[in-house]
Amino acid sequence: MKKLVLLFTLFTGSLSYAQQEIKLDIADALVIRSLEFSYESYLTDESSFGISALFNLAKQSTNFRYNENMMITPFYRHYFTTDKQWNFFGEGFLGINSGKKETVEDSGNYDEKYTDGALGVAVGTKYVASGGLVIDLYGGVGRNLFGSNSPVLVPRVGFNIGWRF
Repeated sequence: MKKLVLLFTLFTGSLSYAQQEIKLDIADALVIRSLEFSYESYLTDESSFGISALFNLAKQSTNFRYNENMMITPFYRHYFTTDKQWNFFGEGFLGINSGKKETVEDSGNYDEKYTDGALGVAVGTKYVASGGLVIDLYGGVGRNLFGSNSPVLVPRVGFNIGWRF
């Protein structure tokens, strides 16, 4: 029990001293009517981990929308440069997504619900201003692994604006 308490204390203590960011994906909000919030915590100058939560606000009948109604995406980023303002990164992610997929069967349309997990990669760039403003742009794709009625590919595209503290 003492080891568990010690590990928990070290873990929470390391998070309190690390650089952290909170961001909002403004491209998703303006273009496809969805909200995506992200939290990112740095392990070192070259790596970080985080989590994103996407909530699709567009109606199912909209012509252009993500298939996913909701997606929770834990991610790990490795930064290839250590410049304080501009950084390029590669990202690995696991996206747990759920939504409705339109199918046609017996000449009738209906929506089939699904929940699946996607494993994927993305690349991007990040700008950090001296005052704490953060802007990052990334793109990638993941593949759903478990469901037979879910879409095969899951996009991971974003233009985030946030704050580092």
